[in-house]
Amino acid sequence: MSDDRFGRVLVGHIEEARKAYDAWEKQPVDWDLSNGEALPVSRKQRTLAGPVTVKGPGTFFGRSVRTVTFEPTDMEGWWFERADLEDALPFAVSARNVWTTGDIVSNIVLRAGPPHNYVRMVEHMIALKIGMGLDNVLLKIDSGDPPLFARGSLDLVEALESAGVRETDRAARFFTVKEPVTAVSAHGGFVTLLPCDARKPALRVDCAVDFKTAIGKQRIRFPVNAGHFRYGAEARTNTSAAKMLYCKTIGRVIADIRNLGYTMDNILVAGRHGYYNEPKLMHDGKSLEAAWHRAALDLLAALALIEEGQFAGDVISYKAGHGLDVTLIKRLYRNNLLREL
Repeated sequence: MSDDRFGRVLVGHIEEARKAYDAWEKQPVDWDLSNGEALPVSRKQRTLAGPVTVKGPGTFFGRSVRTVTFEPTDMEGWWFERADLEDALPFAVSARNVWTTGDIVSNIVLRAGPPHNYVRMVEHMIALKIGMGLDNVLLKIDSGDPPLFARGSLDLVEALESAGVRETDRAARFFTVKEPVTAVSAHGGFVTLLPCDARKPALRVDCAVDFKTAIGKQRIRFPVNAGHFRYGAEARTNTSAAKMLYCKTIGRVIADIRNLGYTMDNILVAGRHGYYNEPKLMHDGKSLEAAWHRAALDLLAALALIEEGQFAGDVISYKAGHGLDVTLIKRLYRNNLLREL
């Protein structure tokens, strides 16, 4: 079944989708940047002009320094290579290689081949594929635990800007959906993908969050371009004060989270009535950091899992997360719903 507003429901039930859409449509837009220009669709494939290395404390092992090097490559797509594993092969950034989207700590984990050939929290790195329009990049990382930064992914953006961009002689590939499709969750969140306008193909995002904390309701709308992505890339992961307390107390007996590198500098902590640290990305007196993180880093990371090329079309997200994002991308492949422009 389908609805003209959100098309075919690939995950969840249509009645859940209708209720979620009704709630989303009532939420006002805090910042509408939709008149801006999107990244060009018709162009050559792009890679880096040279390698660049970035270091930072580990995300899951905060007392360790982690290193990732972004390199130009002739392979099409984005690839990870575990430099610390002698016999492990590079593996593609692809929906086919998603291992999990986490439990207590929500994140996209990619894995291929042997069980130890994995990288966690990849979303803050692979979102740059879409946000910066980079088609082919090899990421060499010294462990499965990526570095963490106090400015979201802005350190990575600046590093890739310093490396420069080189065009290849191959045409870039762009894909859209054959029809409007939606994934909806039982708690009222959804993600919708709409086909691009053939007259002016671009990638546009409408993203809304609604938290029962000081974050509250936030909604932004923008075309994806280098400037908007660079701005949004500074947004940090957010969490509630209750979850932060859990990680610092009971969580210390859980191997998966006892060594988390999160601090009051690199994560936004929100209580029910206020923030525990200073929020960023203010607009008209209101922080939109949570919405920007969800839009620029989480959503674009999910689209980066389309391994054959870049996505063009409209993306609408409301109260959604990594699990729903990844499931929707997988269903596109299962139902043969992607078409090349």
